[in-house]
Amino acid sequence: MQSLRNETTDYIKSKYNAEPEYLWAKFPNYAVFRHGDNKKWFALIMDIPYDKIDRSKSGRVEILNIKVNDLLLRDLLLRQEGCYRGYHISRGNWLSVVLDGTFPLENIMSLIDTSFSTTASAKKRQEMRPPKEWLIPSNPKYYDVISAFDNNDIITWKQGSGIKKNDTVFLYVGSPISAILYKCKVIGTDIPFDFQTEGLTIKKLMKIQLQKRYRADDFTFERLKTEYGIFAVRGPRGVPDSLSRALNGK
Repeated sequence: MQSLRNETTDYIKSKYNAEPEYLWAKFPNYAVFRHGDNKKWFALIMDIPYDKIDRSKSGRVEILNIKVNDLLLRDLLLRQEGCYRGYHISRGNWLSVVLDGTFPLENIMSLIDTSFSTTASAKKRQEMRPPKEWLIPSNPKYYDVISAFDNNDIITWKQGSGIKKNDTVFLYVGSPISAILYKCKVIGTDIPFDFQTEGLTIKKLMKIQLQKRYRADDFTFERLKTEYGIFAVRGPRGVPDSLSRALNGK
């Protein structure tokens, strides 16, 4: 079978801008790929005797070592032809897949993505995660968001920890309204800002764009509490699936 080494290397280079590193004079064909920030390995291509991973095989084979932390996924992968427990890496969360065509290239690419995410720094994982929905509070004592959105569809807002561009935020307006009034898309983040007063500190802002308005009696605090188990909105929090469906009209 034809080796998929070149296709695998090209995929890593093009998607992750990671060049192969050849670290051992004794093993000139061993190629390591690692993150630019934390320097952790996320892939290793090796050329080994086939019987080192499968006693029923002979000759040599090129393999790709990748890291998978999900126990269920590892178990499922190990049942597939061409996937083995990590060769020469003692930790059980590394797997070896052969690059002789037995294990499909499409699946190899998917596992590279998994390994890259698994070994990435917290900052990088945050950048990579898919868009998320947030429920965030608005205190009329500090800012009149109703007037702001009456005059403009785009405003700046205090950026909560973990929120990034393309996320969705649902603004809960506090007493005396006590209800979710707005659905917005985050269109900009990390805008420097320095503000501090009693009970409020703001270090950076995000830019949000209005997408939908709700009536004050649609998603009241009482409804959030009784139907969705939300008993307080004191800071940015994820949106339960059931509430998300209702807010998005699904």
